Amino acid sequence: MKALAITVTAIAIALTGALSACTDSKRARNDATWGDKPADITCWTYGVENFKGRSTSKVEYDDGGRISFVDAANNRYTTIDGDCRVVYTQPST
Repeated sequence: MKALAITVTAIAIALTGALSACTDSKRARNDATWGDKPADITCWTYGVENFKGRSTSKVEYDDGGRISFVDAANNRYTTIDGDCRVVYTQPST
């Protein structure tokens, strides 16, 4: 029974490592594809739209859910808390 528990633990650790590697790989690919592209941004707070605009380039995300970008309308560095949708335009091939 003890050997089974050790085996299950080893499998769980291996799967955790594999899954996080996939996430890191996907993030790196997305950063390479979309990293410096302008984006359309719409944000809501409690269901009420409080921002709609466009970034000049990369949108950065922090651990607390805040996004930061340079607003294309006024060329100012902007940070927003709330539920935001960030839509990048399709890169040309």
